[in-house]
Amino acid sequence: MSVEKGTISIHTENIFPIIKKWLYSEKEIFLRELVANGVDAISKLQHINLVEGLGLAEEFSVEIRLDKEAGTVSIRDNGLGMTADEIRKYINQIAFSSAEEFIHKFEELKDKNQLIGHFGLGFYSAFMVAGKVEINSLSYQPGAKGAHWSCDGTTSYELEEIELPSRGTEIILHLEKDEQEFLSEARLRELIKRYCNFLPVAIRIGEEIVNDRNPLWTKTASEVSDDEYKEFYGKLYPYVAEPLFWIHLNVDYPFNLKGILYFPKLTTEFDVSRSHIKLFCNQVFVSDNCPELIPEFLLPLQGCLDAPDLPLNVSRSYLQNEPQVRKIREVIAGRVAAKIAELGKKEREDFGRIWADIHTFVKYGMMRDDKFFDKVKDHVIYRTSDASGYTTLPEYLERAAAGHADQVYYASDETAQAPYLKLLRNQGVEVVFLDALIDSHFIQFLEMKESKVKFQRVDADVSSALIAADKSAELVEGSDGRTLEEKIRSTFEACLGIKGLTVRVESLKDASLPGMVLLSEQMRRFKEMTRMIGNKEGGELFGEHTLLVNSSSPVVRSLERLAEGGESEKAELMARQVYDLAMLSHQDFDKERMEQFLERSNKLLEMLCDNK
Repeated sequence: MSVEKGTISIHTENIFPIIKKWLYSEKEIFLRELVANGVDAISKLQHINLVEGLGLAEEFSVEIRLDKEAGTVSIRDNGLGMTADEIRKYINQIAFSSAEEFIHKFEELKDKNQLIGHFGLGFYSAFMVAGKVEINSLSYQPGAKGAHWSCDGTTSYELEEIELPSRGTEIILHLEKDEQEFLSEARLRELIKRYCNFLPVAIRIGEEIVNDRNPLWTKTASEVSDDEYKEFYGKLYPYVAEPLFWIHLNVDYPFNLKGILYFPKLTTEFDVSRSHIKLFCNQVFVSDNCPELIPEFLLPLQGCLDAPDLPLNVSRSYLQNEPQVRKIREVIAGRVAAKIAELGKKEREDFGRIWADIHTFVKYGMMRDDKFFDKVKDHVIYRTSDASGYTTLPEYLERAAAGHADQVYYASDETAQAPYLKLLRNQGVEVVFLDALIDSHFIQFLEMKESKVKFQRVDADVSSALIAADKSAELVEGSDGRTLEEKIRSTFEACLGIKGLTVRVESLKDASLPGMVLLSEQMRRFKEMTRMIGNKEGGELFGEHTLLVNSSSPVVRSLERLAEGGESEKAELMARQVYDLAMLSHQDFDKERMEQFLERSNKLLEMLCDNK
């Protein structure tokens, strides 16, 4: 029996050293390439069997066998098989026109997968770990002869006719001495689980099937239970909490896309800045780092996408420039928006628990994507002081229409702004809580998008609902010709003497709070913005502000009596205490000011004891 000898059709003898050098960091990918080739050969034969009625009925599989003594790994499929001529065509001719050009172009290549996919080097990735590779193959075609091909890592090969017992292809890798890790069943099982776990053909190591042939995304959503979704998530991401929700994708136009996306329960260890999606191509694992496929604001999404129209060895540069990838991002954003709308229409309390994890990403997405904004704007929920717990903006405005239409009162710090919240709550004014870092930007964005809606922080102004209807007491003139309102204002201005402070006196319906500091909403936003960008002139938040003194308060009335009675020192103590109590809702005191506040508090307690 004659043995054909020849050279592989390439333009340089340096191809194998180049493969080893430039692909070394991704050497384990050889197993994915060879197993995927075997599955592809089986899939093609299954199609021919169906169309031509070959009557093949045996179980199809890819088998991986180890021979530790010989130092070999064998990957065998019972698929299409190859004739000697097909080996000459598909194996002996490496598909690129200029190896010299390749050397210069890809010396600085970071994405090694791009090399394999671009130059058709899938089979030759075997030489990343093997010094010699053999192929035994028998075609399915009637009368075909078996063929044996071997290559020792040079451009020379040998091809001969041999007798083989059964159809299919076996690839035998004679591992290099420093690649003995691949003689471990555990290591190979790990790689199969990573790269080939969801291929539709059984993959065996010895007699054991090691892959899951029916991934959940190949089914329709109606066929899958909630428990199955959670179980599948556990397979993809072991030892993590259950996901908040999931989306089942099954797109067949204008491109093919299947998958299941999960929104995870976020923890401090979760990296929200990187991609967590596992990308597959016809159920072959491609990558778990494909941020180009996911809208930036949805990077926390986990799960899997199967995009058969993308090349198996897709590169980052390909994803960045492929128009179809932009359409995939749009589909994902649209499906997430639809899911949020669906969840928002269900049990509000349950949605509220989910909302705590997702609201930042939803709000950011609304600011970045107009289509996403339009789909979710009426379903975004806000925690509210109302008994309902959560509200949407349309619901809030509908309830507020009788009082402060188009005016949304909000609190950014529930604890610090508690006195203001109490006043508004006692008068039936509903307040929403916007206390996340993103909310200051989100508020301004909503005002720009919804021009009729204005957000007013609870400490920015006083609702007319809080002002007493009867102000006759303030209008009555005293013996000195001044009204009570004028006297109180004059007393506080004299006692405080603070630059930039305006004293405003009102009779509030609620007499429990003696005073509150008010800031212009627009001025406060401007100062906060300038402070955030490092403008020192804008860093002092309280350059100009208003102290609203409540003339209905017994404390204020007592303070005014002390002032009129000539006890100016006690009046000043009380005035400064009223001011500082109001300021505590806005800022933390430094050491010196806190000491003064505590010392003054003690003096006021002593005054109370003396009066008794």
